[in-house]
Amino acid sequence: MGHGHHHHVDASAGDRRLAFTVAVNLGLTVAQVVGGLLAGSLALIADALHNFSDAISLIIAMVARRIARRPADASMTFGYGRAEVVAALVNYTTLIVIALTLAVEGIGRIVEPRPVDGWLVVAVAGIALVVDLVTAALTYALGKSSVNIRAAFLHNVADALGSVAVIVAGTLIILYDWRLVDPIATLLIAGFVLWHALREVGGVVRILMLASPPELDTGTVLSALRGADGVADVHHVHLWQMQEHDAALDAHVVVDPGRWDEADAIKAGLKAMVAARFGITHTTLELECARHSCEAAPLVGHG
Repeated sequence: MGHGHHHHVDASAGDRRLAFTVAVNLGLTVAQVVGGLLAGSLALIADALHNFSDAISLIIAMVARRIARRPADASMTFGYGRAEVVAALVNYTTLIVIALTLAVEGIGRIVEPRPVDGWLVVAVAGIALVVDLVTAALTYALGKSSVNIRAAFLHNVADALGSVAVIVAGTLIILYDWRLVDPIATLLIAGFVLWHALREVGGVVRILMLASPPELDTGTVLSALRGADGVADVHHVHLWQMQEHDAALDAHVVVDPGRWDEADAIKAGLKAMVAARFGITHTTLELECARHSCEAAPLVGHG
């Protein structure tokens, strides 16, 4: 199974989009905080905090994108591509903290309900919804090829749904004076944000933990290596993601007896095979002759 093709948006155009969405979200945050305080709505303030986290997440994403473009150097021999993965982890962790904080505040408001100005809540949340949808649309294309931008995009999507929940809550307050619906909406926003963050953060942690790419089956790769012409055995295999879309392979390969003079050709053939079949373009192979191969070596990793 190989890697799919990723369509990348022009870097400078992507940076301009992100800068614009940062400015819009910061302005919206101020409006929502003021509106939430005037209306007495915790749900609206919760939405404002999430919008602020959107702006921060986009700033982190912008900085990470710039760092990730740096070429490899003596101190970072693999390059700086994982800066985007680190940024994604920071953003998802922020989402989790915000969600838990909102949940605690929402429970407090259920215990002690407060009056809420429904009309003001609906008006401000309606404006927020429009802004959230616009900013989500601006980051959607960028998020297809970057776990970093995808984290920021999910901030915007979750916030748009949060604005919908706030609008519904404000409408019910206007119609029926159901004050409890405000903290209930806050808990729904918190639950949705927490669910999204926990679902996505696992993939980011996998990359940082040097896990094998989820779209590749390690057993299939091993079988392909072992079944290749001129290969007697393989061991000390490492398969990991260098970055989101770059898989790497490191292995010891035992050459068939009597074929050591073909070692270079066998190695070249293995590299071409894993690149064509699995999309692995960064491959390091240590060749061993059958008579002097490692003894009792583990198949995967170093024992």
